[in-house]
Amino acid sequence: MSQSSWDSSARGERGPKDSGLSPGGHPPGLRSAPRVVALGGGHGLAASLSALRHVTDQLTAVVTVADNGGSSGRLRRELGVLPPGDLRMALAALCRDDEWGRTWADVLQHRFRSDGALHDHAVGNLLIVALWELLGEAVDGLDWVARLLGAQGRVLPMSAVPLDITARVLGLDPEHPEAITEIRGQAEVATTEGHVVDVALDPADPPACPEALVAVAEADWVVVGPGSWFTSVIPNLLVPALCRGLEQTSARRVLTLNLGEQKGETDGFSPETHLEVLAAHAPDLRIDVVLADEGHVPDPQSLHRTAESLGADLVIADIADDDRHLHHAPDKLAKVFREIFA
Repeated sequence: MSQSSWDSSARGERGPKDSGLSPGGHPPGLRSAPRVVALGGGHGLAASLSALRHVTDQLTAVVTVADNGGSSGRLRRELGVLPPGDLRMALAALCRDDEWGRTWADVLQHRFRSDGALHDHAVGNLLIVALWELLGEAVDGLDWVARLLGAQGRVLPMSAVPLDITARVLGLDPEHPEAITEIRGQAEVATTEGHVVDVALDPADPPACPEALVAVAEADWVVVGPGSWFTSVIPNLLVPALCRGLEQTSARRVLTLNLGEQKGETDGFSPETHLEVLAAHAPDLRIDVVLADEGHVPDPQSLHRTAESLGADLVIADIADDDRHLHHAPDKLAKVFREIFA
């Protein structure tokens, strides 16, 4: 890990917020595991959760709910529910490494293959939606799934209502390359051929999940990213009450950068651009630590200056998966998170 811009000020020096036996069974008198909230969606959040569940037993995922494609989009359109796909992936990432956990993770992620209406539906999506219909409440349903799985953490939606992402995109019209076009939908933004200028939510002022606000307020650390920058990471910061909670919490905030640009969504983005775009969407959000992979920082000094302009320390470490291109390695992430949280 590069220590050039990492000092004790980036370490959490506060003690536990409670005394006695913690929910994870820590004996009295010993420092409990940190309370951590991880925000995002998709594969990026899953990588963070897979790492963080080895670091703390007090872990909450706050998940973007704006997906409109695939199985999630079909269920959302047909039943009017929150898109369950990113919530399912987060729950699967929190499954234990024993036979029970691995089996249930596989069940959740299993997709039907057929010529009929069930084709490409994920079993976990159907299970989550079934519990929502039976219980009538999104958080209750997710908590029941987590209990069934023996999940090592809690999964919450960022909002209790389905949301749409809209984006202003440059360069979609070849005859007017400087024209701005507005597009709508997570899938459409993620695959646009144009340059995304900024994104917004519709509705613009959705209600934040109350349990998510409590988790953020009580956290010791908040982890943002990695993930699809415009469609998984930034949307959490566009829910007004949630963003205010992130600004006001006493928790320290870690931003994990992606390993590279994402085709369509962030073509041509440098690590610095990712930071600048996030700051433009949430200008009052303080970041304490920026975490980047050592093999994907072309100009460390430039990134250091950009992180410093946001008030953040820069940590550069080996966090990339050696076998999967542009994927974070949960075991490497866990090691670095332990050092940051110490």
